[in-house]
Amino acid sequence: MFVSCHLMRIRVEVSQPRRYEPYSDAEASRLIEEERSQQGPLIPIFHRLQERFGYIDDRAIEPIAETLNISRAEVFGVLSFYSDFRRSPSSATSVRICRAEACQSVGGAALLSHAENVLGVGCGEETNDGKVRLEQVFCLGNCALSPAVMVEERLIGLVTPARFDEIIASIRGSE
Repeated sequence: MFVSCHLMRIRVEVSQPRRYEPYSDAEASRLIEEERSQQGPLIPIFHRLQERFGYIDDRAIEPIAETLNISRAEVFGVLSFYSDFRRSPSSATSVRICRAEACQSVGGAALLSHAENVLGVGCGEETNDGKVRLEQVFCLGNCALSPAVMVEERLIGLVTPARFDEIIASIRGSE
C-alpha cells in the first residue's frame, strides 16, 4: 500500500512477526559463553538471547549470573530495567511509538493516545487478538521524520493517526 506524506510517497510494508527458535538451555548457555568476553557482557548477552528466542527466559538468569560471577539479583535488575528486553514469548507484532522530544513536539503524544484508543491497550500491553503489542521508546533516531514508529525492526516516519490506522490494518490483515 502507498501512503502520501507531504511531498513524498512512502511505501508502507509491514513485516510479519519474526519466528524464533524455542528456548533451549543448551543454546542459551552457548550464546552466554560466546558473549562472556565482551566488555560489559550482560547487555550483549541479553541481545543475543532475545535475537535467538524472542525473549529472555527466566531460566537464563542463573547461568548468566554464574558465568559473569554476579548475583542473580543484578542480572534480574538490569533485565527488568530495560523495557526493550522481553521476559516472555509473544507472537504479537511489536509496535513502538517514539516518546522523545522531537516526536512529542509534532504530535507524538496525540499519536500515542490515538494508538491506545484504537488498540484498546496501554504501553507494554498486547491486544486481545494477540496480534499487536504496543510499546513506547524514548528515541528512534528518526527526528527529521517525526513522529516515528517502529514496527518490529522497520522504522516508519511521519506517522499521523490515519497512517497509524493503516499500519494496524496491515498488521491485522484487514482493509
